[in-house]
Amino acid sequence: MVISLSAVLLLAIVLVVMIRSKSIKVGPAIVAALFGFFLASTNMAPSVNRFLTSLADTINQIKL
Repeated sequence: MVISLSAVLLLAIVLVVMIRSKSIKVGPAIVAALFGFFLASTNMAPSVNRFLTSLADTINQIKL
């Protein structure tokens, strides 16, 4: 839960920065957000969640 909440917050910040810097307009940003919202209610959501969790675990294991 912590990872998904952090990812949502990070993506929201990136989206706001992109809208403010005019690299993405409000219309496409709304479409992208709606796509993510509806993707979460499909059968593909668990696969995306597993992928992001494994990606976060992999990044977590990197020792610098």
